[in-house]
Amino acid sequence: MSFTNAYTVSGMTCGHCVSAVTEELTRLPGVHDVQVELPTGTVTVTSDGPLPLDEVRTAIDEAGYELVVV
Repeated sequence: MSFTNAYTVSGMTCGHCVSAVTEELTRLPGVHDVQVELPTGTVTVTSDGPLPLDEVRTAIDEAGYELVVV
């Protein structure tokens, strides 16, 4: 069973930003797909199980961007 979650990330403006966020999130255990919509800042992550929000936040921070939590 796959889990898909969408997150909003602020600060991304170019292809390099997309690559950095994708690379960091892909390193999380169980993640097998990351899709980024640059204009909206939406990042969709597909994984084998639920991802702890703190791990997602840390990965995005490592990439140099900020997870927006509503």
